[in-house]
Amino acid sequence: MPLSEYEQRVLAQLEQELGSDAHLDRAMSRRPGASRRLVIAVIGVVAGLGVMLWGVTANIPLVGVIGFAVMVASALWALLARSSRTAVKASGESKDTKKSAAQSQSFMTRMEERFEKRRQGDGQ
Repeated sequence: MPLSEYEQRVLAQLEQELGSDAHLDRAMSRRPGASRRLVIAVIGVVAGLGVMLWGVTANIPLVGVIGFAVMVASALWALLARSSRTAVKASGESKDTKKSAAQSQSFMTRMEERFEKRRQGDGQ
């Protein structure tokens, strides 16, 4: 079913508003080093597990503790690096982000007003 002219205009305006949202753009873009960091962390956890098991089977507790430390350090490195990046991005909000948020809020307000007008017009 084809869209009416009004629906096409609203859709075009929605696309334009979404395209200018810097916060959404950052959230949707993939970081180039994220998958590499995850692969390295998984290798570190597996290697730490292997060292820990070898230390336990060889009855060398110090090697087991070192293996466990490598596992924990690898997991934390992968998890905390992601959260620190998002915290830095959230705290460093730019003027463009604030501006686009204000524009999108006004857009949503206009859409809500149009909806209310239509609903009131149909109810009479």
